[in-house]
Amino acid sequence: MKKEPHCSSESIPFWMNRREFLGQMSNGLTGIALVMLLKEQGLLAQDPPPLGQTHFPPKAKRVIQIFCPGGVSQVDTFDYKPELQRRSGEPLPGEEKSVSATSSNGNLMKSPWSFRQRGQSGQWVSDLLPQLGEWVDDMAFIHSLTAKSNQHGQGCCQMNTGFTTEGYPSMGAWISYALGTENHNLPFFVAIPDIRGLPTSGGVNWGSGFLPAQHQGVSFSAAQPIRNLVRPAAISESAEADSRNLLQLLNQGYEIDHPGNSELGGRVAAYELAARMQLSAPEATDLSKETKATRDLYGADDSNPLLAAYARNCLLARRLIERGVRFVQLFCGARSSSVSGLLDWDAHNTVKQDYERHCAILDRPTASLIKDLKTRGLLEDTLVLWTTEFGRMPIHQAGTLGRDHNADGFTVWMLGAGVKGGTSYGATDDFGRRAVKDVCTIYDFHASVLHLLGLDHEKLTFYHNGKKNRLTDVHGHVIQELVTN
Repeated sequence: MKKEPHCSSESIPFWMNRREFLGQMSNGLTGIALVMLLKEQGLLAQDPPPLGQTHFPPKAKRVIQIFCPGGVSQVDTFDYKPELQRRSGEPLPGEEKSVSATSSNGNLMKSPWSFRQRGQSGQWVSDLLPQLGEWVDDMAFIHSLTAKSNQHGQGCCQMNTGFTTEGYPSMGAWISYALGTENHNLPFFVAIPDIRGLPTSGGVNWGSGFLPAQHQGVSFSAAQPIRNLVRPAAISESAEADSRNLLQLLNQGYEIDHPGNSELGGRVAAYELAARMQLSAPEATDLSKETKATRDLYGADDSNPLLAAYARNCLLARRLIERGVRFVQLFCGARSSSVSGLLDWDAHNTVKQDYERHCAILDRPTASLIKDLKTRGLLEDTLVLWTTEFGRMPIHQAGTLGRDHNADGFTVWMLGAGVKGGTSYGATDDFGRRAVKDVCTIYDFHASVLHLLGLDHEKLTFYHNGKKNRLTDVHGHVIQELVTN
């Protein structure tokens, strides 16, 4: 049996004659020429920039993402619909017998609150949010956002990771991976849960997915500081140092034997960061350093304990951003409970009672955070996002005074570095049922966020499972109308 040739220099004479050799050589030269030609014309795929660098000059250096889990009703907050107010009680045209996420639907239901135009831009905002309404001239609204799922778990995953299924890196993890940190004594990425509990999907919202594990968010809040940070009194400083040195030797040996194990690398990085945070984190999270005037501005000592807790988390977010944390994810609300709308924005039964409770918590501290950031000059290079997983229907659920889920058209906004304030993009129909003008996807939203940070969403990739993965998958475009030149 003839032996198959191997690709080695010794075997070449046995299977390749001069003509074949020259033919193969010409193919190689053709390939080189093609690469050079593509490079000259700017058509050759570019590698991601080295970590810590951007694809082009950034507008923003850091991000605060406010996330309200449960699905905030756009028609009761930022998307005013006069036709809905006028035709309340009538069937929704074309959907008289529709069934949405959890039940059959009733008729159109107007918002229980008045709307008014705010600022020079005249953006309509509900009377539920009077203090946030004062900042509309700094905000850029997307009124035509759509999501792939009207279920909370998948919706939270998509808004925060770009995908409806678990296992993908969160937006904060992607930004941490791309840009690194400005302060090596604090985490790259911090998630601040609400005092009422974790959001739907929990740590998936700030997970690292298949990115190196050190890029996952570190979760703590004003009420629950970083755990196990203080050295026990029974252990001396020298004993702790000896333990660390031994652990470092063992880890180095394991890393040599198991190259490419990011789980170990992430854990080692986390422990090293924890050691550095023993000095820096207590200062960063010490809200007693804030003046009474600042605490009063946010409502940190308000008689409403939920408002006060969220206000302290807003203060913590500002302190972290001020000290160089790259991405802060701030939650206002938790996961759904047995009583719909009690812990989150999922108002299936009583939208009026639920939103009067939730908006009172959101409004003052969030508006004060914006004011404080602007006063301190931090908005010049900080991007603030307000997000939720989907919106709600303009009709009431059958037999209730609540609204069901609606992924076909809802509102989010952004403000700060590089954002064209006082603008609105897209629109829903006359009732707020679905996006009809400049329909926008979460991919577009994520692409725009990355753009403001100097990152091209098509070039920020990570190789996993045989392909280059992106936050925006294979979709998305930058919404140029919201971005300053």
